[in-house]
Amino acid sequence: MIRRLLVTLTTAGVAAALGLFTGAPALAAATGPIVGPAGKCVDVAAASTANGTHIQVYDCNGTTAQSWTTGNADNTLRSLGKCMDVTGASTANGAKIQLYDCNGSAAQQWTYSGGALVNAGSGKCLDVTDHNTANGTQLQIWTCTGGTNQQWTLPTGGGGGGTGLDPNVAPGGNFDLGIWSLQLPVGSPGAPTTIPPSQLAGANGYTNSAYFFTDKTDGSMTFWAPEKGVTTPNSNYARSELREMNRDGSAADWALSGNHTLSATLRIPNVTKNVCVGQVHLGSGGSSTKPLLELYYKPDGSITLGTENSPDGGQTLHPVGNVPLGTKWSYVINVSGNTIRLTVNGSTTTYAIPSSFNAYHEYFKAGSYNQSSSDSTTNGAKVKFYALTVSHS
Repeated sequence: MIRRLLVTLTTAGVAAALGLFTGAPALAAATGPIVGPAGKCVDVAAASTANGTHIQVYDCNGTTAQSWTTGNADNTLRSLGKCMDVTGASTANGAKIQLYDCNGSAAQQWTYSGGALVNAGSGKCLDVTDHNTANGTQLQIWTCTGGTNQQWTLPTGGGGGGTGLDPNVAPGGNFDLGIWSLQLPVGSPGAPTTIPPSQLAGANGYTNSAYFFTDKTDGSMTFWAPEKGVTTPNSNYARSELREMNRDGSAADWALSGNHTLSATLRIPNVTKNVCVGQVHLGSGGSSTKPLLELYYKPDGSITLGTENSPDGGQTLHPVGNVPLGTKWSYVINVSGNTIRLTVNGSTTTYAIPSSFNAYHEYFKAGSYNQSSSDSTTNGAKVKFYALTVSHS
């Protein structure tokens, strides 16, 4: 099996790096569908209650075979009176998921953080095999990678609104912010305030009630960027935005020759004209301060990818989707060699990177980079993230 990420860390090491174990919040008590990649639902094959029945992805249809109860005292996920179970209590990558009599074993216990469901017995994540979202694909466990095929939205219910996010901690308690710095729309003219990873990380990390905080209603990491605010010298627009960093606190600066992925689940409840919610920005290798690409969202729900024509400038816009204002959606930005692969709600498009960018290194950005300016401090863009992960190989 060819996997998209070569894992050289231990399972526990990868999971810890992604923030999937330490302080993982308890699942909220709720009953309903578990929705995953391409908008497909976790489904009990043929609604059978026989032990060993495959648990698969399938078009969401509202049947009892897709109704799961979370928040159980034993940390199980239950449907049709039985439990989601790892076959044979295996801890091996590729072990299949089935329905089985509830027995209290670790093979049936699950935690949830950053959009991933982690099996207690193996420390591995519920996974859609090879990103195959065709109806009937049986689910498995696999080393946690942060990939979109391991991202799940739980039924809505108590604390965190079914998101698995703790509404009572700083954003760093729900998201791995040890690989990000934060730029805020405040500070001195031309020199916005920047918060380093060391201050962002952890449940007691940095928060700002105006521009960067945990929403108490759903646990989302929320960014607010007004039309009037402090900007960088190369921009007229204010931002509340994360910039990718390395674990040692240095600035991320990776080469196109690798395989680089930024994945996010988010919604935009407010935007005046346009907001950039994800970027690949040029780093070292030349004098250009342009982004390689920017992903935009407008109040009419349109989603547009802007790709830079050359390091000297000129952006081409590509319509890539439409999601109503206030509706949750997902994107995956993958850069590998001279190819961009953008996936929006399961639909993927590819774009060539001109060779004029080959000398440059890059880094990711995500948040609310408002694309309009005025003297208003009440108009602007609010962006709420429910999952945000980065991987490199």
